[in-house]
Amino acid sequence: MPQEFKKELARPKGVANRNGGMEWIRAHATEGVLYFADDDNTYDIQIFEEMRYTRVVSMFPVGLLTEAGLSTPVLKDGRFIGWYDGWIGGRKFPVDMAGFAVSVPFLLTVPKAKMPYTAGMEETGFLSSLNITTDQIEFLADNCTQIYVWHTKTHKNNPASRNILLPEYNGTNLRILQEVMTIKEDS
Repeated sequence: MPQEFKKELARPKGVANRNGGMEWIRAHATEGVLYFADDDNTYDIQIFEEMRYTRVVSMFPVGLLTEAGLSTPVLKDGRFIGWYDGWIGGRKFPVDMAGFAVSVPFLLTVPKAKMPYTAGMEETGFLSSLNITTDQIEFLADNCTQIYVWHTKTHKNNPASRNILLPEYNGTNLRILQEVMTIKEDS
């Protein structure tokens, strides 16, 4: 991390290594996908199978994240209508770092794209630097109805909010995800 950011109270996390990884990719790769995996996540191999075909940017839900319990694009009838995340905070792309992948050929067409040294804005800053629109996003994990990435860090979280139950989410992928995330008792 550059010295000037080490003095910040809220420090950006993982920016230098991610930007360094992108520099390496730009110098050495022409195909594949860029994905920022994390050591405190658990992955179903299916997400890697699906993301390998990303043409521009793909997105998918990440479970067990923040008090919302989930970070995902919200889809209705397969069309993007918004975001569900524990911290929207005016972010253009309020997604978890583990909730998107970028095509390397596409990344190479945007040589100035990088992650900013702004705490809490790393994901949205990077995705914004790609100059993408929501129309270009490919929604994986069965139209964001399956969770293949779980944020399983080992510290106690606050109880999940019940915002997923709000009527505004009726008819969206959140209803299906609610079922996926609910543990049902045997009868």
